[in-house]
Amino acid sequence: MKQQAWLSTNFFTFFFTWGVFLPYWTGWLVFEKDLSVASASSIIAAGLFARSFSTLFFFPELSKRFSLAQLMKILPLISTALLLLFIPVQSFFGLMVVMILFSLFYPNMLPMMESNASLLMRTNNINYGRSRSWGSLGYTVGLIVIGITTAIWSESSIMVVMVLGCVMMITASFRSAPEALHERVSPQRGSFRALFVTPGFIVVMSICILIQGSHAAYYNYGFIYLQDLQVSSLYIGFILNIAVLSEILFFAFADRLLKHTPVSSMFIIVGIGSVIRWVLVGLFPSLWIFILTQTLHSVTFGLAHYAFIRYLYRAVDRPLIPTAQGVYASLGMGFSAAVLTQVGGYLYEVSSGYAFIGMGVAVIPTIFLGLWMHMRKLA
Repeated sequence: MKQQAWLSTNFFTFFFTWGVFLPYWTGWLVFEKDLSVASASSIIAAGLFARSFSTLFFFPELSKRFSLAQLMKILPLISTALLLLFIPVQSFFGLMVVMILFSLFYPNMLPMMESNASLLMRTNNINYGRSRSWGSLGYTVGLIVIGITTAIWSESSIMVVMVLGCVMMITASFRSAPEALHERVSPQRGSFRALFVTPGFIVVMSICILIQGSHAAYYNYGFIYLQDLQVSSLYIGFILNIAVLSEILFFAFADRLLKHTPVSSMFIIVGIGSVIRWVLVGLFPSLWIFILTQTLHSVTFGLAHYAFIRYLYRAVDRPLIPTAQGVYASLGMGFSAAVLTQVGGYLYEVSSGYAFIGMGVAVIPTIFLGLWMHMRKLA
């Protein structure tokens, strides 16, 4: 199916860059720009706050004025141009300004890709898990490439690989998009209000905010944490890839295995798995414990994300999907991550373990919210 292949290719190229930017950008700022972990965390947090604003307000507005097919070309071009501004800037405040500008555009690729998938699930009956697993594969390839290049050419190669990834993303985005994505979705009046009165949306979003935000310590300090454990840069990429491989396996079989599973049950499992993962990493600073908990990424990220997409598919009206994706990316992937990145940065300065334990504490309420959803039969 052409639509399936198109979606899979664009998931792959975007997540290749995401696999470079998300886990390695803090390290790039620390090692290339000579910043402390706390200072680099402040810049990352500023970008996450900008991302939160952008995906909540900017992306829904863009989706009103442009079709998703048009945005697939516009956003990668602007993002790549802004990425290049990181190279000449050296000062802390200059880097913060560039990060904010970059974060106003690049992270909108995420809700855009998920909106593409949600719409194509309805109009072309595409298999979400199959295409999303290609995104996870792109993330995996990005991590492997970075692991090899940093071992050979040091952390300066992170920017080079990121730029090359953006070029691949632009190339893929200019392929002919499915017909359904050429139509502009006419949003409902008062779309935010309509979205938040959708049964279960507030509870689902509260769970996603805490679960996705709790990955802040892992994404921003995982690379540095493994270096503190004296792990070679060559192996770090492969170790981080264990999480993504578990995610790929999950998405490959998710549609078949979870077809009749209630969303509420998925979220209960996610909450329990998240507490176990972060507390184990925090309490036991061991390479083998870190490797073991990597397999839980299929639960803490994969299952949480799948549960949200399944809820969106079943409960949210089509005209509200771009707005819902914007809210999810803003609050679940942006705002909460920004807050917990800032908190995690200070905790990491005291002890690396405290940063991960803090994430485990933050997700405890999600278990009870999932149980409440189950009892109320919300999803």
